Amino acid sequence: MNTQAILLSDTEIELLQKEVGKKSLMGQTIESSCNELDRFIELPLEVPGHGEAGGYEHNRHKQNYTYMNLAGRLFLVTGNQVYGQFVRDLLKLYADKYLGFDFHVQKNTNPTGRLFHQILNEHCWLMFTSLAYSCVAHTMTEEEQEHIKTLLFEPMLNMFTVKYAHDFDRIHNHGIWAVAAVGICGLAIGKREYLDMSVYGLDNNNTGGFLAQISQLFAPSGYYMEGPYYHRYAIRPTCVFAEVIHRHMPEIDIYNYKDKVIGNTIQAMLATAYPNGEFPALNDASRTMSITDMGVQVAVSVYSKHYGLDDNILGMAKIQDAVWINACGLELSNAYENAVKQRDIGLPFWPSVELNEGPQGQNGAQGFLRMQDKSGDVSQLVMNYGQHGMGHGNFDTLGITFFNRGQEVLREYGFCRWVNVEPKFGGRYLDENKSYARQTIAHNIVTVDEKCQNDFNVERADSVHGLPHFFSGDDSQLIGMSAFALDHYPDCDMQRSVFMLKLSDFDTPLMVDLYRIQSESEHLYDYSHQYEGQLVRTNFSYSTFSELEPLGRENGYQHLWKVAQGALGNSALVSWLQNNTYYTWVGTSSNKNDDIIFTRTGANDPSFNLRSEPAFTLRSVESLACLRQC
Repeated sequence: MNTQAILLSDTEIELLQKEVGKKSLMGQTIESSCNELDRFIELPLEVPGHGEAGGYEHNRHKQNYTYMNLAGRLFLVTGNQVYGQFVRDLLKLYADKYLGFDFHVQKNTNPTGRLFHQILNEHCWLMFTSLAYSCVAHTMTEEEQEHIKTLLFEPMLNMFTVKYAHDFDRIHNHGIWAVAAVGICGLAIGKREYLDMSVYGLDNNNTGGFLAQISQLFAPSGYYMEGPYYHRYAIRPTCVFAEVIHRHMPEIDIYNYKDKVIGNTIQAMLATAYPNGEFPALNDASRTMSITDMGVQVAVSVYSKHYGLDDNILGMAKIQDAVWINACGLELSNAYENAVKQRDIGLPFWPSVELNEGPQGQNGAQGFLRMQDKSGDVSQLVMNYGQHGMGHGNFDTLGITFFNRGQEVLREYGFCRWVNVEPKFGGRYLDENKSYARQTIAHNIVTVDEKCQNDFNVERADSVHGLPHFFSGDDSQLIGMSAFALDHYPDCDMQRSVFMLKLSDFDTPLMVDLYRIQSESEHLYDYSHQYEGQLVRTNFSYSTFSELEPLGRENGYQHLWKVAQGALGNSALVSWLQNNTYYTWVGTSSNKNDDIIFTRTGANDPSFNLRSEPAFTLRSVESLACLRQC
C-alpha cells in the first residue's frame, strides 16, 4: 500500500483489516466507529466562521477534526473510498477558507486562533487533521497536497511557533497539545525540523518541548499536578505523541524515558478513579468525566502494548468496551479475547495509593484509600495534601471526598462552567468559578475566619504545599492517612487524619475524620460538609429561616443561603438519605458552644449559574481547635 500514515504501518493496516466484522473488541470498535462516521458524513460539508466558545461553530470545527481523524484510519482499515474522499474534500475546503478568517477577538487570557477562541483548540484541530492527512496523502496529487500544505498547515505551524512562540514551550496541558500538534504536522508534511522542535523545544535545549513537558508536569508517582480531569485531557496527546516518537525517533526510547514516566502517569491516572469509573472532581473539573473518555482508551491501549497487561488493565478494557484503532489497541484486543476464553474478567480494583507531587516528588501528595465490604462494594476516601494545581487549582488543601455504594457522598462541587451551553458565557469558566467553586468554603474542609486559603492568591498557593505525615493503606481492617497544612492560613497550623475501619457491628466501613488546628489567637472555624440527598433527622434542635440571607459577604460565603441553624451541645448527629442509602455524620468539638449551620448554594446568583446544593457546617470559635467526625 505504501501509505504515509504516521501511526500505522502497512503490516499493521493488514492486521487491522482482518478485524473487520469480528466480534473482538477491535472489530466492535471498528464497526461502531464506522456507524458513527457514516451518520456524520451524511451531513453537507461545512467550515463555519467565528462563533462563541462552546457554540455551534466551535462544535462543528471540533466535529470536523474528530471525524477526519477517524475517517483517515477507517479509510485504510476498511478500504471505503468514501472515507478518504471525505477527508480530502474537507481539508481542501479548510485550505480554501483558513487564511480568509481573521483571528478571534480575545475574551480570556489565552491567545486566539483563526478557527477557535483560543489556540488550545486549534492545536487539537491540527493534531487530529494532520493524522488524517497522513492517511490519505498518498491518494492525492502533488498539487492537492501543496494546496493544503501552503494554505493550511504551514500557516498554522508558523502561528504556533513564531506568532505565539512565547506560548509554545509553556509547561501546561496547553503545551502538551501544542508540541504534539506541531510535531505530528511537521512529520505529516515532510518538515522534520518541526518534530525536533516539538521534542526538544524551540531553542533545542530541553527547556521546552515534549521531553520537558513530561519531565516537569508528572511527578515520579505519575500524578499530574492539575488533577484527574486535566490529566485525562492531557493524556491523549501525551500518548499519541509518545507513540509517534517511539516510531520515528526510536533513539529517545520514549517509553523508558525518566523511569518510564509515560507508563507511570497512565497508572496514576487510572488509580485516581472512583470504583464506578468516574474521576474525582479535584481542582477545576467537570463531574462527568470517566475512564470511558477517548483519551483514557488511548492510554489503556498504549499501556498494554508497551508496559504489559494485568487484570486491572483487562478490567479497564471491559468497562471501556472499546480500544484505540491502532496496533496498540489491537494488542489489547487480542489479549482480552484470549483472556475471556480462560476466565471471567472482573472489574478493576486499584489498591490504596499515595501519589506524590512535584518533579522530584517532594511537593506533598494525594491520598486514595479504598476498602471493600462483605458485599464487595468499595468505599473510597480521597484527600488532597499536595500542590495547588497552577491556574486550575482550588484552594482546598486537606480537602476530602468520600465515595460509597456507587455514589459520591461527601462531594466535590467541581468547576462552575456550563460547557457547550452557548448562553452560559460561551462554555468558558463563569465568574462564580472564582467567587465560589474554587473557594475553601465550597469544599469538605475547615475554613478559617470566613477567608480562603492563601487569600485566593494563586502565586502564593503555588509556592506552598501540604506535608504528608503517614499513609497506611494495606491493612484489611484499618487504613488511614494524615497530613499537615502549615502555610495556608496565617497563625494556623492544621493537621487532618482520616481512617476507614471495618467493625463487626457495621456492614460497611466506618469513616473517622480527625481535624487538629493550633493557633496562638482566637479564630472562627467553619467545618463544612457538602452532601446530596434528603435530610432525615438530627439529634439537636434547629431553627429554619423564612427570610433567607447569605451566610457572609465574600470568599464564597456570599453564595450560600443560610437556611437553618442549631446548637451543637455535647455532640451533633446529622442523617440524610442519598438515593437508596442512609448516611449519618456524628461530630464533636472541644468547644461545647458550637453551632451547626445548614446552607444551600444560590445566593447572589442572578444568572442561576450555580447548582442548588446543600451543605452543613460545624461552626466553632476558639483558640485551639480539635474537631472530630464519624
